[in-house]
Amino acid sequence: PCRAGRAFSRAGPSCLGPAQESTAQVPPLVEEEPEITFFDVETSMPWGPRERRTLLEFGSIFLCPRQLVEVAEPFVTLVRPSDLGVVTEALERKGITRGALEHAPPFCDVANNIHNVLHGRIWAGHNIISFDSEIIREAFAEIGRSPPEPKGMIDTLPLLTQTFGRRAGNMKMANLADYFNLGPQIHRSLYDVRMNLDVLKCCSTVLFLEDNFPELLSGGFLNPNDISLEFIQVSISFSSCLGKRSLTSGLRTNSLPYQFEWSLCIEHNDNPLQLRCIGLRVRYEVYLYQDSEGRPNKLSIVVDIPENLRQVLEFCDEIAEITFRKFGSNSEWRQVIKEYGNRPSVRLNIPIVGSGDDATYATEIYLKEASGNIRKKDFSKADVAELEFMFFRGDMVDAFFSVELYDYKNNAGIRLVAKKLVVHCR
Repeated sequence: PCRAGRAFSRAGPSCLGPAQESTAQVPPLVEEEPEITFFDVETSMPWGPRERRTLLEFGSIFLCPRQLVEVAEPFVTLVRPSDLGVVTEALERKGITRGALEHAPPFCDVANNIHNVLHGRIWAGHNIISFDSEIIREAFAEIGRSPPEPKGMIDTLPLLTQTFGRRAGNMKMANLADYFNLGPQIHRSLYDVRMNLDVLKCCSTVLFLEDNFPELLSGGFLNPNDISLEFIQVSISFSSCLGKRSLTSGLRTNSLPYQFEWSLCIEHNDNPLQLRCIGLRVRYEVYLYQDSEGRPNKLSIVVDIPENLRQVLEFCDEIAEITFRKFGSNSEWRQVIKEYGNRPSVRLNIPIVGSGDDATYATEIYLKEASGNIRKKDFSKADVAELEFMFFRGDMVDAFFSVELYDYKNNAGIRLVAKKLVVHCR
């Protein structure tokens, strides 16, 4: 059972002396409710591709999986390398000094404790699958011992990349911590472990609020009134035998001495353009698209749009078509805005991911009741008939969508891809 009533220090790396190993007893493993072990390692920095990283510090905390509170004293230790020459000035600056490591135990002396910390527990950390766990396995292999094995792994790098996205830029822990004003990353194992947990809690809270209050939290989606047209641009990237490069829209392809493939993206302030519009009226109900084999691959609805959105999309249309032509595209340009009864309208695409029984919607769909309560609609599979009963002509919908470009089968233009749709219940 979780020992949630105990309080433990939240101190950073200074909670142990520079050459100390934690004397706290590793908590016994409770099979009925396995604890989560958040851990982190600090290593040497290799000078070249053939030089391997050396484990210099290991730190971990033990969490109750139901309450995410620490249930035992943390375990942290420095590890003396066989060659103290691996200690660089950067390591010295963050407190992993030659003097501290000279008096630290070698790995063979702490291997039992580290094995007890990790074996049979759920491992958690940032980039632990490809980095930290591999460092641990290499260290055990060096002394001829079998490494600890996890009951499961929670790697917050792919987890947050998939769910939270790149709102903070890249997915490095320092950037995520800065995004939430959690302070600088110290690059000491115990401090970084606790920062990792704080980042995970912050991301989870934001995602929870966005799921339950999608009309209040934009999640990076801009209202058309917040758009400055002068900050909208088309970015171009291309790939070739020389690797991927970036271009400005003024660079002509005939000046390049090699073949390449190019792609375009509409951005606002150097971020992919995403928009939100509240209270759009459905003009045409769900329309089904099928692939060459007759399988559904996306759906769409047509909605009327207000004047502020019309101005933004017309500007995007203009600069995107100019850029396409400049880069030699001969495809027919299809305007994103259509006129139906003197009302400007656009098509919102609802992609389908997967196939067969595993097919589902890439768009998150919510229902907004008359009381104002919003609940997420869960689909076990992509059921076109069920979705058709949710969108009728005249219904109101709040739309969160990305502005994307396509050039396919001699047709090119802007595609609006719905990320979230909030349907106002009748």
